[in-house]
Amino acid sequence: MEGKRIQDSEVVLAQIMQPESANILGNVHGGWIMKLMDEAGAIVASRHARRPTVTVVVDSIQFCAPVHVGDLVHVRARMTQAWRTSMEVEIQVEAEDLLTGERRLTATAYFVYVALDRDGRPAPVPPLILETEEERRKAEEADQRRAERLARREARGAR
Repeated sequence: MEGKRIQDSEVVLAQIMQPESANILGNVHGGWIMKLMDEAGAIVASRHARRPTVTVVVDSIQFCAPVHVGDLVHVRARMTQAWRTSMEVEIQVEAEDLLTGERRLTATAYFVYVALDRDGRPAPVPPLILETEEERRKAEEADQRRAERLARREARGAR
């Protein structure tokens, strides 16, 4: 299977935040932001695999700052690593005040997706072509997160 570069699948989604997605403080619900993150991540994973994908892990999500009604939210998603049937996608969310142009980082996370074949079973994905030192570093960090996730899963199964 031929490898694919990170930029071949990365995506930036942008959406204006409306009142229906806010709480009484005027902040957008974290669950709404997570939905946008999952949509962007799924696009990246499906582009890379050219197959349907499902979310299997949401790892290390951090909400750094609130998103307000009226903000333009930018959700940037890009591959960090591809294994046999699974892929990790790094997702960053920025909120932009359209009147001032100020942007602030509001959330980050790593989502893991599995590619599926026509029968709904895990399917092989292309390897990831790493072209820069930063991409190689992020791939190594993804491998470490994966090892930690697998160790936690094994520990739960041993109980």
